[in-house]
Amino acid sequence: MTDVRHIVFDIGKVLIHYDPDIPFSRLIPDEEERRWFFKNVCTHEWNLEQDRGREWAEAEAELIALHPTHEENIRAFRCHWHEMVSHAYEDSVAILESLIDAGHDVTMLTNFAADTFAEARKRFSFLNRPRGVTVSGEIKLIKPDRAIYDRHAATFGLDPAATLFIDDTPDNVAGAKAAGWQAVHFTDADTLRADLQRFGIAS
Repeated sequence: MTDVRHIVFDIGKVLIHYDPDIPFSRLIPDEEERRWFFKNVCTHEWNLEQDRGREWAEAEAELIALHPTHEENIRAFRCHWHEMVSHAYEDSVAILESLIDAGHDVTMLTNFAADTFAEARKRFSFLNRPRGVTVSGEIKLIKPDRAIYDRHAATFGLDPAATLFIDDTPDNVAGAKAAGWQAVHFTDADTLRADLQRFGIAS
């Protein structure tokens, strides 16, 4: 195992909370109806294409053509996005900032639409502290595609074997490992601290 010289954080569900149910529990109060809406209309796969760089207007138009009776709630997804990212995970943010303060090379790699990431960066100042970030919506590549890991490493001059990636999604962790990185699956801050200690990194 190569010593870690670079640490790369995912953002959503690692540093900041994300949950579409927050606004939609109000917009679609019936739980079964809301579950149907997310499974069949504003699906994870649909939203992921905005992370890949598709514009919201195009995404909304596509769904409204298929589900015209759901137009209001389709448009509500972007309109109420700010409610979905309700708060930061302060314990994870504390780890991020302690690593930066200790002199570690820290960057971020995230699946995020370009416009919503710009909003998040204004709301959560700690997102401006790492050396840099690769935002999928800006470069039109998404995790777990190999190309986005290679692009991030090339952009920031990372040695893949000496890079540790932290992500809440197992597929993205596997993608990093396939790109030659070291990686850990994020579940909570205490587990992350233990993982970092295994790599000889105090947090």
